[in-house]
Amino acid sequence: MTSVPVVVDLPSGDALVSFRVSVPRSPGSARASSTSGQRVDSIPCSAWSPALRRRIAGWRPGDTVEVSGAVCCRFYQAGGATRSRVEVVVSSARIIRRSPAA
Repeated sequence: MTSVPVVVDLPSGDALVSFRVSVPRSPGSARASSTSGQRVDSIPCSAWSPALRRRIAGWRPGDTVEVSGAVCCRFYQAGGATRSRVEVVVSSARIIRRSPAA
C-alpha cells in the first residue's frame, strides 16, 4: 500500500474504496531498463463490495498486500469533461504483512 485507502461516495449512491499499490518491475523487462530508472509502478485500485471495502479500509501505508481483479477503464465526468481511468477492480484482497506501527 502506498497511501491510506479512501472511501468514495459516488453521485449514483454507490460507494467504493480507492487505494494504490506499488508493484516492482521485473529486472529484465524493457520498461525496467528505461532511462527513467523507475523500478516500481503505482497501480490504482478500487473495491466495490461492502465486505472488501470494510477489509481494505483498515489497511495502512506500507502494508504488503495481495489483490486480484480485472484491469478496467472507467469513464466519469469531471470539470465538464469526460475522463477515463485505468484501474484494478478488486475481486479479492488480503494482507501479506502489516507495516510496523508508526
